[in-house]
Amino acid sequence: MPEVTDGDDVGGRRVTPPVPAPKPKPTSRVRMPAAQRREQLIATGRQLFAERGFDATSIEEVAARAKVSKPVVYEHFGGKEGLYAVVVDREVRALLDRITTALTAGHPRELLEQAALALLTYIEEETSGFRVLVRESPLMSGAANFSSVMNDVAHQVEHILGAEFKSRGYDPKLAELYSQALVGMVALTGRWWLEVRKPRKETVAAHLVNLAWNGLSHLEAKPTLITARRH
Repeated sequence: MPEVTDGDDVGGRRVTPPVPAPKPKPTSRVRMPAAQRREQLIATGRQLFAERGFDATSIEEVAARAKVSKPVVYEHFGGKEGLYAVVVDREVRALLDRITTALTAGHPRELLEQAALALLTYIEEETSGFRVLVRESPLMSGAANFSSVMNDVAHQVEHILGAEFKSRGYDPKLAELYSQALVGMVALTGRWWLEVRKPRKETVAAHLVNLAWNGLSHLEAKPTLITARRH
């Protein structure tokens, strides 16, 4: 059968051959800048470590959720341990910054209030980060953990208590013991509040300070924060 070309007559009809569809242009994959990719992987790892913990999280999952290949993750962090260390280090610094920035009052009771509120606010606003911190760190990991953060906070509280003890004639050497007790109480209550989220954080902080400041023998029936009374 003869080939029909443009302008040929077939059976008295002018036939125009079909025009072939244009070939689709190849889509060029936009490569994310290295710094942006690193931040994406850190955010992805943070979420997975919060959800599943270190042991249950794999590089495959991190890569899949970030929509990259495994070698990309290895290229940036060297492995799961490297990614975990970066995530934890950021959370440690973020929590410490919040607490140290909050400690601005001169009265010891207000300082305790500020520290308790800073921790509870961090838990409220950075829940995933807090979950990463309170999970057990992997063995042989050089990353800091929640206990080390609380130890750092306790050392700051120790200096505050030491000066207060000295002014009242108490043994300043006991400041370390009391600082560990106070910070430990706030930290464990924070872990509990992470799951229940009630009562509201201001109420939780007020009751923590009530116990720490007044003791069981002088508890206030309805404690409030000093800072709240001024507004």
